[in-house]
Amino acid sequence: MNTKENLISDYIERSIRTKKELQKTRVEVIAQVAGLIVDAYRQGKKVVWFGNGGSAADAQHLACELVSRFYLERRALASIALTTNTSELTAIANDYDFDQIFARQVEALVNQGDIVIGLSTSGNSPNVVEGIKKAKRLGAVTVAFTGSSGGKLKGNVDFLLDVPSNVTPHIQESHIMIGHLICYLVEKELFGDDET
Repeated sequence: MNTKENLISDYIERSIRTKKELQKTRVEVIAQVAGLIVDAYRQGKKVVWFGNGGSAADAQHLACELVSRFYLERRALASIALTTNTSELTAIANDYDFDQIFARQVEALVNQGDIVIGLSTSGNSPNVVEGIKKAKRLGAVTVAFTGSSGGKLKGNVDFLLDVPSNVTPHIQESHIMIGHLICYLVEKELFGDDET
């Protein structure tokens, strides 16, 4: 193999190792979170996602899987990413503080019993931490997708899905896989097994 092929092969192997470690240690929590989301949907609640940068894109991606569909033709599920309205984001950042961009939206949109999921590879993003704190005060069930340390989110959420890695790309790759697993489990539980 040439150098580029070695780099590619090594990268893939590191990503696989991260996911295998996740498989050994976090399967139960993934199942618990999926179950909580199913229960929330049965009670007419919603799922709210947020994060910064790549995690913002992941939040949008995963909210979309629930609203549109993952595998199954089924009714839309209530899910929203708080990263998409540039007018709200910039107004809150300008009028209050960037650390409040999610907390202010949570205050407006989240109700008791909703599921609120903050994504932060470090677990320390101040605006994600503030959004989670606000959601918890409002009676939402809080979940964080983080890297190995859990960061500041670790002590502020009901459920922590901390990917056992310190490498941001591998953490983000695992976050999408975890999100896809949750969407898959939610669809199967609510709508059956007929994959399209």
